[in-house]
Amino acid sequence: MLDLKQIRENPQHVQERLSLRGDYDVSALLALDKQQRSLETERSQLQARSNEIGKQVGQAIRNGADPQSDDIQALREEGNQVKAQLSQLEPQERELKAQIETVLLSTPNLPSSTTPVGKSEEDNVEVRRWGDEYLPTETTLLPHWEIGEKLGILNFERSTKIAQSRFVTLLGAGAALERALIQFMLDRHIQAGYTEVIPPFLINTASLTASGQLPKFADESFKCDRDDLWLSPTAEVPVTNLHRDEILAAAELPYHYCAYTPCFRREAGSYGRDTRGLIRLHQFNKVEMYKFVQPETSAAEHEALVQDAEGILQALKLPYRVIELCTGDLGFSANKTYDLEVWLPSSNKYREISSCSNCGDFQARRANIRFKTAGQKGTQFVHTLNGSGLAIGRTMAAILENYQQPEGSVAIPEALQPYLGRAVL
Repeated sequence: MLDLKQIRENPQHVQERLSLRGDYDVSALLALDKQQRSLETERSQLQARSNEIGKQVGQAIRNGADPQSDDIQALREEGNQVKAQLSQLEPQERELKAQIETVLLSTPNLPSSTTPVGKSEEDNVEVRRWGDEYLPTETTLLPHWEIGEKLGILNFERSTKIAQSRFVTLLGAGAALERALIQFMLDRHIQAGYTEVIPPFLINTASLTASGQLPKFADESFKCDRDDLWLSPTAEVPVTNLHRDEILAAAELPYHYCAYTPCFRREAGSYGRDTRGLIRLHQFNKVEMYKFVQPETSAAEHEALVQDAEGILQALKLPYRVIELCTGDLGFSANKTYDLEVWLPSSNKYREISSCSNCGDFQARRANIRFKTAGQKGTQFVHTLNGSGLAIGRTMAAILENYQQPEGSVAIPEALQPYLGRAVL
């Protein structure tokens, strides 16, 4: 959530930054804010007058005035009129505050000053590539879903029978490979200093709102109609809320967490895209990295987060590139994002496998997560960062395609062999 005070005091700057993301106008919000503050001033004045009348009546009676005298009755009548006015103003003010909050909750984060300016993914900037020497030289490689079905480790047809399209059933070595990837990634991140978390996979509306998924992405999420619970779209959501409404000690920061969770997304608006394979499923597994940090370390922590995600791909020797998203392609809560894209031979291009974002204080403001430095007055909002480390299904797809052998088998990356207990699928 943006800081309303910042918008009020620097409307031109906020408008300019938001305009880099799309068609956003802060004038309506400022008008609501002006109206609400005017009502607040009027209410405060009326409340002060009501208190003053109460004191005058009480003092007069203590001094011996007749409670039924004309002067006392006049004061009481004025007091009743003031209370009637207050009873009208208070709901108006509550309604205005609710409208302001609705607008703020639907307004995205401001892009950072270092985020490339652009309108769409076509304007994203390639930062670097890694692993060109590991690019497959074969020209007749099969897509991963065909490899998986031939090996008997992926089954999409039966998954449609069990659920619907965009689900997969993993069998035998496919299930083992999924588990091996999860454990491998968690081990790497734990060794890098992250604390492992297994959070609830069902989350409430407040948690989705705090992390920025609601109200904007309600259509993307699966909801349990009988409860105030949703299926988690990403571990970013529950981990954000680990410290909701808390004041953390500055000396204890940063907090680095990693979490494995299944993720559930409707993929609304993506119909016709990636209808086959593991790239765009309604249910998928992911290992997430998440950081709570102080503002002055935020940028450096972001770069380190990206390197931790890259470390997984490098250990698996999967070719990839790093893309910096432009202002028009940023996620709702992010102010700066790097995407890692792994090479998929079947597509003959790089495909996203991790998105590493710095959200500044945007999520922390929504979730009311602050920190306090010992010996200093006041608190500050923490900065939050998140990144996939990595999406498991997409990693499996990349292994199946990049490591397939001419005779139809698939080699297992050396770093993964101790986890899987085999060298070939």
